[in-house]
Amino acid sequence: MEYQDIVYSEEEGTATIRINRPEVYNAFRPRTVVEMINALLTAGWNDEIGSIILTGTGPKAFCTGGDQSDKSGSYGHGETRGTVGMPMEELHTAIRDVPKPVVAMVRGYAIGGGNVLATLSDLTIASETAVFGQVGPKMGSVDPGFGTAYLARIVGEKKAREFWYMCKRYSAHEAAAMGLVNAVVPDNKLEEETKAWCRELNQRSPTAISIAKRSFNADSDNIRGIGSLGFAALKLYYHTDESKEGGNAFRERRDPEFRKYYK
Repeated sequence: MEYQDIVYSEEEGTATIRINRPEVYNAFRPRTVVEMINALLTAGWNDEIGSIILTGTGPKAFCTGGDQSDKSGSYGHGETRGTVGMPMEELHTAIRDVPKPVVAMVRGYAIGGGNVLATLSDLTIASETAVFGQVGPKMGSVDPGFGTAYLARIVGEKKAREFWYMCKRYSAHEAAAMGLVNAVVPDNKLEEETKAWCRELNQRSPTAISIAKRSFNADSDNIRGIGSLGFAALKLYYHTDESKEGGNAFRERRDPEFRKYYK
């Protein structure tokens, strides 16, 4: 597959998948998600690869979720697969199902769907510049599967509800304190530290790592079913005026007025 939205590379047993849309803070569109799935499967089933780094291009953002300029009530307008016009369930499944550790290397904003990617990754290493948070209810959206239920397993129910209900921002050190991040390092040490972790991972027994990952996943795999139901509901929601108000307000640079559509 020819990549337009990501940069894929392999070095010393580690594959790096870099979202390459810095002009929109590495927000993803349907093509981006399809390319990420392809890259994850390519790296994940390559016996020469022991670890996978997931990151973004540039200093401003890891990933800020779905590109609102590409959204008008739903994503993709039928041009790609996925319940909501973007194969998010497939992407989340790929991160969990490839038998290699996926390490999120976070610099700048990890917001919305980007926060979900950092949550789902096996390990997350953050720069001191990293900022985590959710925006779904502010934008007329939500992640009804791993982004909510699995987040609660990591940071606890109360904090996960705060993430989603309040849409606050959290520093890298705050994220580490709540268990969302494994390590926080100076910005200029981020790549060095992440690659050092990956070199250690590459020295481990790949079969033992694979079994461990599948064992961890088995405990929370019921969330996959929750997500399947949730995304079906989300598809219906995206066609409502209430959901469309979020994107419209964003593009018009005003505060959304959701409650006028809530009946």
